Amino acid sequence: MKAVLATSSESSPVSQLKPSQIRLLVVEDHLDTTQMLYLLLAGLGYAVKTAGDAATALELASQESFDMLISDIGLPDETGYELMKKIRERNPIKGIAVTAYGTEEDVRKSRDAGFSEHLLKPVELSRLHEAIQRVLALR
Repeated sequence: MKAVLATSSESSPVSQLKPSQIRLLVVEDHLDTTQMLYLLLAGLGYAVKTAGDAATALELASQESFDMLISDIGLPDETGYELMKKIRERNPIKGIAVTAYGTEEDVRKSRDAGFSEHLLKPVELSRLHEAIQRVLALR
């Protein structure tokens, strides 16, 4: 099951985006999930940094530039919604929420916070990869 905010009915040069040119900040508080996402996304060629909480993510975002934030919503120190808003105040970054929260209200909150897509866990790697490419093609 997948909740999506952005759709791609138009033809866009998605295949022209090279993962090696894309810097991702992945924020997830579950260590096994963090490690899995890191290995899978890095395996596709993305430049990936990870954080286990919002404070660490904000510190990383202040030290370097990222093309996209991929964040869980339920973080230990604040919500992914709040994190996205704070990071977007500094940098107009794209974002994908990857979460177990899937109600219409959750999707609305994601959109309001600045996330382009809202994917439900467990997310398939192919869907996440497609979402990254689609969202970044909209730049």
